[in-house]
Amino acid sequence: MESLNPLLADRVCAVLVSYRTGPVLFDVLDALLGQPETAQVVLVDNGNPAPVRAELAALASAEPRLELVQGQGNVGFAAACNLGVARAREPLLLLLNPDCLLPPAALGGLLEQARGLPEPWLLGPRLLNPDGTEQAGSRRRLLTPGLAVVEGLGLYRLFPRLRRFNLHREPLPAQTVSMPVVSGACMLLPLAAYRRLGGMDEGYFLHLEDVDFCLRFGAAGGGVYFCPKPAVTHLKSTSDASPLRVEWHKTRGFLRYFHRHFRGRYPPGVLPLVDLLILLRYLSLAGLKGLGRLLPPWGVRDPAG
Repeated sequence: MESLNPLLADRVCAVLVSYRTGPVLFDVLDALLGQPETAQVVLVDNGNPAPVRAELAALASAEPRLELVQGQGNVGFAAACNLGVARAREPLLLLLNPDCLLPPAALGGLLEQARGLPEPWLLGPRLLNPDGTEQAGSRRRLLTPGLAVVEGLGLYRLFPRLRRFNLHREPLPAQTVSMPVVSGACMLLPLAAYRRLGGMDEGYFLHLEDVDFCLRFGAAGGGVYFCPKPAVTHLKSTSDASPLRVEWHKTRGFLRYFHRHFRGRYPPGVLPLVDLLILLRYLSLAGLKGLGRLLPPWGVRDPAG
């Protein structure tokens, strides 16, 4: 039975989704299992080479806190998160990317920051690049079609006063503050709050599911917060996956997000124009050669379906 105040327990279930992550996966697991508050770790294996699976099996055999979810294939990040959370037994949930390295005592520091927050809350830490600079996705405004156009066309370079989606260039807050969107690479929240919201939207395969989750969390009366300390290093791009396929999933994610949350809120023609810009971005990355082979067969119809 879940505690009325999950922070009283200080017991965390961490859920990670791995797809051809590489050697850093074991560094991340080692750092996570070294946190005293880590009571359970659920690793959803969306696809790893046989030697990695064997090493994971050996680690799970020696470490009772580690559970593996395997055999489902690559079902996408959002669906895999929900699979992992279905196994969670602890009152607090940490969603952690398999390339996010927690420094010592980071989990305890995050819990300390969460103690004064009104429930339901969702807390994201400052994310760092390997060189120690703040990562672009660490703290964000609510993503709108207008902000997407500003970012996609680089209009902020011509008009520096334009509002931007990512806020990593803004002065760092001195303490934990309300923030519309934090990164799904590292999110801490009560397990019950995740389940009440219905988890991640499985219509997203990869990318934008965290932006969508924060929007829905706030709309349901929850508070999303960013804390500058402790900071977590997010290595990024460690997965051995096709960059162009990743970009295609990101493209589909943008289309789904805008049509689900902004359809009917803009004058006619605005969303189709945004759709066109999103698709042109993908095509510019793909290049003209071999597009018939690169575009998936399901196309882009009904992105909100």
